[in-house]
Amino acid sequence: MPARGAGAKLKVIRKDSFATTAWKNGGGVTREAIRVPEAGDPFSWRVSVAQIEKSGPFSDFAGYQRRMLLLQGHGVALTFGDGGRSELREVGDWMEFDGGISTHCDLIDGPCVDLNLMTAKSLRTEARLEQMRGSIMVTAGPGQTVLIFSLAAAVALAEEAGVGTRLEPWDLAVVAQETVRLETADSEAPLPPIAVFIATISQ
Repeated sequence: MPARGAGAKLKVIRKDSFATTAWKNGGGVTREAIRVPEAGDPFSWRVSVAQIEKSGPFSDFAGYQRRMLLLQGHGVALTFGDGGRSELREVGDWMEFDGGISTHCDLIDGPCVDLNLMTAKSLRTEARLEQMRGSIMVTAGPGQTVLIFSLAAAVALAEEAGVGTRLEPWDLAVVAQETVRLETADSEAPLPPIAVFIATISQ
């Protein structure tokens, strides 16, 4: 996993380094950013970006909670085995669902791209889409990992020690035992709010 040093409290995984795997059913491509542990199954949690090319069933991920966020395209309609249905139509729309429930995905108007966070049900995970204006502080406490993913604009990240880095859209920042400040990376004004997906995973 690309990082700024093996012991870094802030690691940035660039989108062009995500590992690409084509789906066996030909319905799309998964680009995996990170998996913990790094190899094998079962994993504790993973983050990936999926290109969905055609409608079809999702794979079974029993034992995991899935969080799916629309990044590009006109969206999807998900139909669940218990009769439930949900749609993601606007970039930034997201939902959480049980990875073990039968799920069928229908593309609404052509291919789309989504962000996927899968976490074992034994982990406590809190997630939100932050509409960032100015700057915000994010803290990963003991036993926590914080994930930061900007949807469409670059974000500047600064550690408490003053070390900074730039997070481009669709790059993933992984924070452990650290407080970081997020702020607009580009100084052009006025700027609309920056949409940033933030998730905290607790052991």
